[in-house]
Amino acid sequence: MQGSLGTIDIAILFVYSCVLIGMGIYYKRKCRTAEQFMVADRSIPAWAAGLAVMSAYTSSISYIATPGKAFDSNWHPIIFSLCIFPVAWLVCKYAVPYYRKRQLISVYTFLEERLGSWGRVYAALAFVLYMIGRVAVILYLASLLLSTFVPWNICMVIIAIGLITIVYTLLGGMEAVIWTDVMQSIIMIAGVIFCAVSLSKKVFAQPEYLIQSAFDANKFSFGSWDLSLSSRTIWVMLIYGITENLRGLLADQNYVQKYCSVPTEREAKRSIWIAMLIYIPLTAMFLYIGTTLFALYSGAGKTLGEGIIKGDQVFPYFIATEIPAGLKGLIIAAIIAAAMSTVDSALNCSATVLLLDFHKRYFNPNISERASVLFLRLATVVWGLLGTGAALLMIRAKSILDVWWQISGIFGGALLGLFLLAFLQVRLRMWQGIASIGVSIVVISWGTFARDLPASWRWAQCNLDAIIVGAVGTAALMVVAFLFSLTNRYQNIRA
Repeated sequence: MQGSLGTIDIAILFVYSCVLIGMGIYYKRKCRTAEQFMVADRSIPAWAAGLAVMSAYTSSISYIATPGKAFDSNWHPIIFSLCIFPVAWLVCKYAVPYYRKRQLISVYTFLEERLGSWGRVYAALAFVLYMIGRVAVILYLASLLLSTFVPWNICMVIIAIGLITIVYTLLGGMEAVIWTDVMQSIIMIAGVIFCAVSLSKKVFAQPEYLIQSAFDANKFSFGSWDLSLSSRTIWVMLIYGITENLRGLLADQNYVQKYCSVPTEREAKRSIWIAMLIYIPLTAMFLYIGTTLFALYSGAGKTLGEGIIKGDQVFPYFIATEIPAGLKGLIIAAIIAAAMSTVDSALNCSATVLLLDFHKRYFNPNISERASVLFLRLATVVWGLLGTGAALLMIRAKSILDVWWQISGIFGGALLGLFLLAFLQVRLRMWQGIASIGVSIVVISWGTFARDLPASWRWAQCNLDAIIVGAVGTAALMVVAFLFSLTNRYQNIRA
């Protein structure tokens, strides 16, 4: 299916691209030191940092993949969002005061203080690899939509969006990232509200009441209460929601760097709550859009076009065929905004980690300010190109939301475990820490790849739902680490 854009739609997208690059150029003059590039001199107001954190949470993954998941399944992703409440409280009470007191820029320096350099190196490496996967998924989803409307294939669209984002991010640093995120968040929220209202008018209209088909198909369900970890039950989503949100707000440079860009501890806490209290209703709205799309395109409703086989494709199809010219450009701009607001942050934070946790820590401790800024900009370009290249590999994926959840588990499992050990002040020798990480990697690899094995190897197959593999990896790391810690304590007592 190939949509079409009117002149006004094209003009909106062109102006939007120019504004982003213009903001990068404008903030370049304020980006003369490494600290300005990384945390904007800690001068960002709480509300702006909150919108930036929210936009990192809500990328095009939410805009396309979450409606796609509701279309294919039900409302189980809302459980992930609701798990944010206890996690945000814990992070604000225990993590934020410490991070602010230490004036951290890279959150992984905390691991070196508590665990040793081995913890910092592994966590920083896992993070920058994780960001490549995040950039890839987000660029693919935004490009999936835009390629529906332009005469380019999806590969060209991925490259175009990736390059624009790289340019304004490398120019303006964190200040450009946050203020473009603010603008993009407003556009994104407006687009979501418009689509939800438009769909409501269609599926609740008399005399058909198409929404009834969604109720009949149990699309508003949160999932099964069965005591099973092998399917997408409520228990699986609770485990995933707690661990993944905790990893995000506690151990992910992508979020920590934003709430460390405000002047005070109080404002850092406020920024987190602002982000979360916007994100939760937004997630519900995304799921509502997916459910109403199911109602619209089932039963007595409209039929999907030829070639629409994945839930991820349904929302772009609706925009192409049902949204009028002019408004179509605004909606597309909103989805691209959601993508870029996450990608720019991922690139800036990856550059920060590469500078502080690797280059400055191990290769050039006395690097000058000018060289630091140059390194940060070069790293932004390199990681942007790697993420763009990985996005090209996502084209064959069946469900992007599932791919994203698996990437989160693979790179995030051991990361969260290390931070929990650090906060609990578990002391390990270097070889014990590396062994604990190794066990976690083995468990995560088993959970990710030991699927659909031949009958003779069925005994070794992992039947856990793929999205909790990271949580299982976290648990494995902590169990092994605690055993080592108890052994060390026993040996000390005997000595």
